[in-house]
Amino acid sequence: MHFKKNIIATIIFLLFQLADSTAKPLNHTSEGRETIPFNQNWQFYFAYNFEQGIKKETVNLPHTWNAMEVLKGVPDYNRTSAIYENKLHVLPEWAGKRLFLYFEGANSVATVFVNNKSVGTHKGGYTGFAMEITRYVKPGENAVMVQVSNAYRMDVLPLHGDFNIYGGIHRPVSLILTDKNCISPLDYGSSGVYLKQKQVSEASAEIEVLTKLSLSDNKDLSLRSTLLNGSKKVVTSLTSNIGAENNQELKQSIKLEKPHLWNGKADPYLYELKVELLQNGRVIDQLSQPLGLRYFSVDPDKGFFLNGKYLNLYGTGRHEDVSGKGSSLTDEDHERDMELMKELGVTAARLTHYPHNKHFYDLCDKNGIVLWSEIPFVGPGGYTGTGYVKDQELESNIRQMLKELIRQNYNHPSVCFWGLFNELKLNFDDPQPFIKELNTLAKQEDPGRLTTLASNLGSSSFTDLTDLMGWNQYFGWYGGEFEQVGTWADDTHRNLPGKPVSISEYGAGGSPFKHTEGLIKPEAKGNFHPEEWQTAFHEKHWEELKKRPFLWGKFIWVLADFGSAIRTEGDANGINDKGLVTYDRKIRKDAFYFYKANWNPEPMVYIAERRNTNRTKSVTSVKVFSNMPDGELWVNGKRIGKKAKNELNTMIWENVQLSKGNNDIVVKTKQKGKEFSDSCVWNLE
Repeated sequence: MHFKKNIIATIIFLLFQLADSTAKPLNHTSEGRETIPFNQNWQFYFAYNFEQGIKKETVNLPHTWNAMEVLKGVPDYNRTSAIYENKLHVLPEWAGKRLFLYFEGANSVATVFVNNKSVGTHKGGYTGFAMEITRYVKPGENAVMVQVSNAYRMDVLPLHGDFNIYGGIHRPVSLILTDKNCISPLDYGSSGVYLKQKQVSEASAEIEVLTKLSLSDNKDLSLRSTLLNGSKKVVTSLTSNIGAENNQELKQSIKLEKPHLWNGKADPYLYELKVELLQNGRVIDQLSQPLGLRYFSVDPDKGFFLNGKYLNLYGTGRHEDVSGKGSSLTDEDHERDMELMKELGVTAARLTHYPHNKHFYDLCDKNGIVLWSEIPFVGPGGYTGTGYVKDQELESNIRQMLKELIRQNYNHPSVCFWGLFNELKLNFDDPQPFIKELNTLAKQEDPGRLTTLASNLGSSSFTDLTDLMGWNQYFGWYGGEFEQVGTWADDTHRNLPGKPVSISEYGAGGSPFKHTEGLIKPEAKGNFHPEEWQTAFHEKHWEELKKRPFLWGKFIWVLADFGSAIRTEGDANGINDKGLVTYDRKIRKDAFYFYKANWNPEPMVYIAERRNTNRTKSVTSVKVFSNMPDGELWVNGKRIGKKAKNELNTMIWENVQLSKGNNDIVVKTKQKGKEFSDSCVWNLE
């Protein structure tokens, strides 16, 4: 009877886990390997609470305990330790199987226990890791406990940063079941399969398939790699026997004539490479990886080239942070951000300041967005403190994170650049010797991609450490004038001949709820961040940056507002408001539409300064962002006239007379006989 109850309980467990929609399986297959989401019904409570009968909260993953604090405007937040508990029901038919727990991310340090025995600890909140639990489990019910800490410490990145370190298991978890012989899930949290593009051109491609193996024996084992095209039809297949000489890893070479290239947004074509481990001809393990064949380069004078053709790389930085959720995002949250980027018209993105969720890399592959991805080696920027100390444990952690970043994202064609740090300083221990070591490590791990960094120091610092350079510049926000960005770019280009340079961040704070009639320069650290100043900042910056193709990348800071406990400015404490979109993703600011008009070819028309509804000046200007050739302005039903767009896809009507009370502002334009219009109401007091 007891045995039957156990069977019923385990079946119920599996049904609930398989119904879990908070994560997609990591390469789920019915042959040899099963990947079961393990995200439902975790018991959560804070650690080091010795009260009897402690109250436990039932949560689903992903989860963080800090999300709501930022909404309350708390300038400091909870950096502590917490416990997650769950039950794992091991079925009798799993006898002889190997069991792994795979965590996509637990912030920042996670120790895993099974049946009160320590399995292992992972340091670093933004990379995945797998732990084998086979010898820790028994048939029937097993207790799984994960202690997670986001406490301040000096041996785990990041030491600093203008963003929140949300505590918790903030990315999905899976249970992986394999045969005793399998493709290894234990190689720095990677898939265990690496697709090295040794030679790619329009004429041919050569791909080296490196597969990491975890075997108890190599009797009658072989490995089959099959290349599928975008229609899932077999292009070619190769089978190799596994012997004593290649029982830990096996290399195979696949050659392809006239490959269909991955060509960014224009044609993000993906092959699929399926790898199968066979024993006596029977599949005992398999997984698939995306393969986008492309080649690229960066010229110090001409910019970025994809498949031999110039591609203007422009886009935004992005944080995994959403109002009310912190960093515990669902697939739907990632997809919404991707839709915002697509609407904006970006060609590239900088994933700041840490490795992002696997699903977002997949979305960038599928949508042709070129990526800069980086480790959380982050300095204090404009604040006190350091992002680096000369410490053996910290350096070991940084090396580990770089390996995890590269190995876990090795097969994503969208990734072209590995970022080694952001805004480190030189007033503490000198990080430059260690950064050179990191660059060497990155090249050993992946000689096919370029390394870069993002500095906020002068053009004489950090310039000999990586292949490429990036600078974070805020002319007209943290001092200076908008126009200086062009002078800076020209001077830097001239002073560093042969070094490709980019602008890795540029932006200004902006509130859709604060306005001025005319431009009034705000205080960056003040509470008044009018939307109009942010728009003017971006208008002038893009006017200058678009003229300079030698800038290999141009990255706005940032896609959306995000939480930062050290900020006491703008509409609310604890928020960095430089986003083109609000923290809750509900409002696209005027600057968003400015870039949409310039980057997205889909017909659009948008009246800027529309939210400045209460006017005091009877004579004003009307500014419209549009990629149409021209447009007509109507005020209170009266035709004012037609204007052609300028080189920034902007139309401006000067000296427009408003009437007392409400004024209906309408702009109309046509393309191929189809009318497009926008309207708003301004009240003159």
